[in-house]
Amino acid sequence: MGKEILKLQNGSDIRGIAMNGVEGEDVNLTRYNALAIGAAFAHWLGFKVGKNSFDLKICVGRDPRITGPDLADALMSGMAYLGVQVSDAGLASTPAMYMSTIMPYYEFDGAIMVTASHLPFNRNGFKFFTAEGGLNKADITEVLEYAASAHILPFEYNAESVNLMQMYAAHLRSMISTGVGGDLSNMKIVVDAGNGAGGFFANNVLAPLGADISGSQFLDPDGTFPNHQPNPENKEAMESICRQVRETGADLGIIFDTDVDRSAAVTSKGQPISRNAIVALAAAIGADDYPGGTVVTDSITSNELHTFLEDNLGLKHLRYKRGYKNVINKAIELSQEGENAFLAIETSGHAAYSDNFYLDDGAFLAVQTIINAANLKREGKGIEHMIADLAEPAESVEIRFNLTADNFSEVGDKILEDMKVWAEQAEGLSLELPNYEGVRINYSLGGHDGWFLLRKSLHDPVMPLNVESSSEGGVKLALALIKEFLEDREGIDISVLC
Repeated sequence: MGKEILKLQNGSDIRGIAMNGVEGEDVNLTRYNALAIGAAFAHWLGFKVGKNSFDLKICVGRDPRITGPDLADALMSGMAYLGVQVSDAGLASTPAMYMSTIMPYYEFDGAIMVTASHLPFNRNGFKFFTAEGGLNKADITEVLEYAASAHILPFEYNAESVNLMQMYAAHLRSMISTGVGGDLSNMKIVVDAGNGAGGFFANNVLAPLGADISGSQFLDPDGTFPNHQPNPENKEAMESICRQVRETGADLGIIFDTDVDRSAAVTSKGQPISRNAIVALAAAIGADDYPGGTVVTDSITSNELHTFLEDNLGLKHLRYKRGYKNVINKAIELSQEGENAFLAIETSGHAAYSDNFYLDDGAFLAVQTIINAANLKREGKGIEHMIADLAEPAESVEIRFNLTADNFSEVGDKILEDMKVWAEQAEGLSLELPNYEGVRINYSLGGHDGWFLLRKSLHDPVMPLNVESSSEGGVKLALALIKEFLEDREGIDISVLC
């Protein structure tokens, strides 16, 4: 196995190809890899919490991917090989797996979620938790380095089955009941689980509270994801739930990703609340409880959102880096320094509140959205009332440039350094400062105002470019200027601009 297993690291997660079915994608997340990774996590965790492996209790859950049961079994076998007491949560959500480390009844030393989020059916991966939260990038590296040198044999074991999701659903029901002062008998809510793990939210959280969930769709777990990609950012997925909300006359729509750590909403008129709008809504929900607090977002949030957060809600907005762990860790850092950083959120829908352990939990955000929607309905208003003052950019586009050189990281760095100099010298351009990722530039060209951000991908030989304009026609002008800057540079393919 050797060092090949190190390539499975994807930031603070592990991800790989777990089954055949896509041409050109060979399996690299094997059962033996999972066996070694399970043992490696147990080894790492023992040092982390100061326990002998025989005293460790670790829980494993999974999303409905076809390869989930086999990989979960291998993880538990690898941990049991070292004497760990293993528990099987079966079909679960990622946030529930973290909660298993802090719920008084369970309080596991660690937990593993088998999931690859919204990625295709042939992919899978692992997310790891302790009571302190999800593992960071350096932690994952340590786990994989140990796994690379481990020699673990398959081991027969007995795992206790735990009904974790029943307790987690009860926790969510309690929050809603308290927040609305009763039940949800006045609400018709469409839930779209995308055939992932989120169907429990409709059946075990909303229905027992009296909500009408009759219009909900794709609640049954199916690891082939036959209807649409389980991803709130996916255009087809969002169009599907928006249409369903309109056709069923629902008060609200909620859509989850596969493992329920992300969510977005839909208004009663069938309009999506996602990307910048879900950031605005999440902030508006907490603004009264955290006056003047800080919202940490990823780097591609709009100027219009910045204005809404700071001018309309009276909050502070810090744009940071892409990557949900980057955003969460920055908010935690600010909080430890005494700043009231109550929300860390990406435009992808990862939302982590300080009063929910800085856990990116799509179900928690959905609960807060539903509480506010139910209370607003009594006033004859919809959830969109909370973000009525949020302006949207007139144009928005994302383009991904492939880096073609072997030393693609150095090529990307050089382009970004040159872009800073270019922005300081070119008319109509100005650098956005402070800035923590790539180069973000504000532009004023031919009567059009907007911004663009060029950055390096977190993992791949790619440079994503995001461009927005406050008026129609601005993006075209900005792209022409960017093409002129890039066209003579080696190591980057800009054919998408031609």
